[in-house]
Formats: sequence, structure tokens, C-alpha cells
Amino acid sequence: MEMMVRSVWLFVFPLLVISIRWIYRWRNPKCKGTLPPGSMGLPLLGETLSLLVTAKSIDIHPFFKERMSRYGPLFKTSVAGRSIVISADPDFNSFLFQQEGKLVEVWYMDSFAKLLRQDTTAASGYVHKYLRHLVLNHFGVETLKHRLLPQLECAINQRLQEWAKQPEVQLKDQTAAMIFEFTAKHMLSYEPEKSSDTIALNLSNFLEGLMAFPLRVPGTAFYRCKKRQQKVIQVISKLVEERMNSGEGGRINKTDFLDQIVEDMRTESFLTKEFATHVLFGILLASFETVSSTIALAIKYLSDHPSLLQQLTEEHEQILNKKRRDCNPGLEDGLEWEDYKSMHFTHNVINESLRLANVAPGILRRVIKDIHVNGYIIPQGWAIMVVPAALQLNPEAFEDPLTFNPSRWKNIGSNATAKNFMAFGGGNRTCAGAEFSKVLMAIFLHVLVTKYRWKKVKGGDVVRAPTLGFANGFTISVLEKEA
Repeated sequence: MEMMVRSVWLFVFPLLVISIRWIYRWRNPKCKGTLPPGSMGLPLLGETLSLLVTAKSIDIHPFFKERMSRYGPLFKTSVAGRSIVISADPDFNSFLFQQEGKLVEVWYMDSFAKLLRQDTTAASGYVHKYLRHLVLNHFGVETLKHRLLPQLECAINQRLQEWAKQPEVQLKDQTAAMIFEFTAKHMLSYEPEKSSDTIALNLSNFLEGLMAFPLRVPGTAFYRCKKRQQKVIQVISKLVEERMNSGEGGRINKTDFLDQIVEDMRTESFLTKEFATHVLFGILLASFETVSSTIALAIKYLSDHPSLLQQLTEEHEQILNKKRRDCNPGLEDGLEWEDYKSMHFTHNVINESLRLANVAPGILRRVIKDIHVNGYIIPQGWAIMVVPAALQLNPEAFEDPLTFNPSRWKNIGSNATAKNFMAFGGGNRTCAGAEFSKVLMAIFLHVLVTKYRWKKVKGGDVVRAPTLGFANGFTISVLEKEA
């Protein structure tokens, strides 16, 4: 018996020593200097579970807020097996975005990388410039002025007419479907009414699976996300292949996003079918997921603040009255670029909604050379997460930050917001579709407040997990205004 106990102990003791050393090394990563303060959490798991806790508030997610209070605006942690430094320091963030290609590079969480193929989306400077130019060419200001604005107004009118015929609508999901259908048609000439493939449904609430462990295990959020992504990729891949095989005479009017990509495949070696498919998937996802959440949040706050809704309505009715007085034939009801630029209070409502929404929980970069900051070192290979909410809900930058107050934007200069307002990213990676998103939101609000009224049916309570969402959804009933 004694020999058996001794044998077991001889086996267990080395294992115990190895485990203790492994845990120690996990909690105290090697570094040539001093790491920022913080905790690496449990081995492998890190502090992931704390990040995924649902918080019933518009405020900064508790994961970030509690650690900022304990460690300051720069701290280390581990999420989904990755060593990460979290930054809520506006000066450091501004510096960071200027160091792309020098000290940092674009990076995605493993879940996001596996879904969007990081090897293709974390593109070189040349590829990024190409894609940015392509997006601006099809969704930029000039295209908005001369073509997209009236098309957006028409699409939004049609969708709101459909909503008015229904007893109630799930606002965020239905808005996402509306935006998706418009961008998919503009990019791919995709017509969902003629297709049995429901891309919009498969992409709905897609971000929920991106902040999860990248485990392909049935029942997990990532597994469900991956299955839906595969269905969408198959549809897009088929569209790309059909366009590639259509030849020179396949389409008479070559005007959409995909036409340009297929044409450029002749001269750009990086433009493979697989690359094009995943790029199109990523752009489609980005086009509606965040905007639909922001629109839903704006409607929630306008519902809660009747005086602000009245002010917004008056601005848009003044635009219509001016157009009627000018008596431009055929343009009485159609918005023009000058009308959009004159929506000053609307722009404030949009900025305030974007500020509070903070739909993306973080902006990620990977360190390619050791970074020295405030006496600390962030080692090569680590990731850095910039947290927009920590900046946009900072009381030092925005007075009473949790209050919906569009008027605050009347007196905020560009210098004050340069480091504290990151609704569309930062540095040279600022979202190329930013103006398109703001125009879409402005036109949606214009059509809604001038032609319809609504009432909340249920839900609408904001949660963060850590992405923005609504507890029990957000359902409204839309009714046409009496003439």
C-alpha cells in the first residue's frame, strides 16, 4: 500500500510543479520591461467570461469600466486565449492610429478572423487603398449626390409603407434587412425577392458570434455564426462565379460593385474569386449591422423625448415647405444634397446616437514592434484594443455622457472630438462608408417623421454583451400620418 501511495505521489508531484509553473508563466508573461497593470485571468480562458456578461445599461460595459477604475486607462488582460492591452487613453489611441505599418497592423479576434479570413481582409497598404477607393467610388459623396440619395429615399419609402401595413415590426432586424437589401442590390445587383437564398436572415445579429471563442462545437455561438456565414458565402461565391463567366457581353450596363471587381481581376493579381467573395461578405456585413442598431437607438431616444422628436419633425417639415414654395417641378417630395446638408439638428441627433451606441466594442491592432508608453512596454505579438465607449462616454469629454442630448453637438468643435469620437474608426482606416451611413440615417429619419408616427409595443431596453442590443428586442407599430 505504501509503495502504491509513493508511486502515485511520484507521478502527481512533477505534474503539480509543472502546472504551478505554467499558471505562473500565464499570469506573468515574459516582457523586456514592465507590462501595463492588469490580470491575465484563468489559463486559456483568461477574462473572457467577464467580457461576455450582459450589462443592462447604455454605459461602458462593466468589464472595461471596473478595470479602468482599478488600473487606469491602459491595462492588460487575456480574452479568448489572446494577450491584449486595453486602451482608453485618447492620446495613446491617436498615436496608435498613426503607427499602422510601423508599430502595429490591423488585426481581428480569432473568431472574426476565421469568419472573414484575416489573411485576406487584413490586407496590405496597396490592397487597402484599392478597396477604399472602390468603396468611395460606389458609396462616396459624389455617388450619393448624383445617384444614391434618391434611390435611398425611394427604398426607404417603400419599406416604411410595408411596415405601416403590419401590426408591428421588430425595428432593429427589419431596419437591418432594409439596409442589406439596398446595399446588396447596389453592390451585386442582388434581388432577394427573386432569390430563395435569405442572406439577410443569415446575417441578422451576426456580431453576437464574433465575441465568442472560435470553437466549432454544435450549440456554441461561434458554430451557429460559422454555419450562417457558410450559407452566405455560398450565395455570394455563386454570384461572383456567374459574373466572371458572363464574359464581355454578359451584362449590358456594367455599373455595380461586383462588375468593377470582376473587371479588375484581369490586372490585379490579389483579386481572386475567394478574395472577392470574402471582401464582399465583409462589406455587406459592415454596411448594415452597426447602422441598424444606431437607427433603433435613435428611435428609442426620440420616443422617450417628445420635445426632441418635435424639434426634429419641424426641421424636416421646414425642408418640405421650402421645396413646395420653390415649386420645382417633380422635386417637391424628393430630397436633394442641399436638403441633406441643411439638416443641422438631424446631424446632431445622428452624432449623438452614434456616440451612445458604440456598437463595435473595440478596434483592434496587433503589435509588430515593442511599444513604449507611459513607462510600460506592450510586447510584439500582443494585441491592443481601443475601446470607443470609454472615450465617447467619458464625462471629461462629454458632460453628462449617458444623457441623450443632440444639442451638445452645436458647440463641440472638431478638435474636441478628434480623439474622443470614433464612431467610424480612426486613422487611415476610418470607414469609407461613413458618409453613406449618415445619409442613410438622415433620410430614414426624414421619411419617418414627415410621413409616419409610431409607438413602442414592447422592448427597447438597452443591453451590452458587449455589443449593443435590446432586451426582448424593440418592437414598434408604424402608422401613416393623416394628410
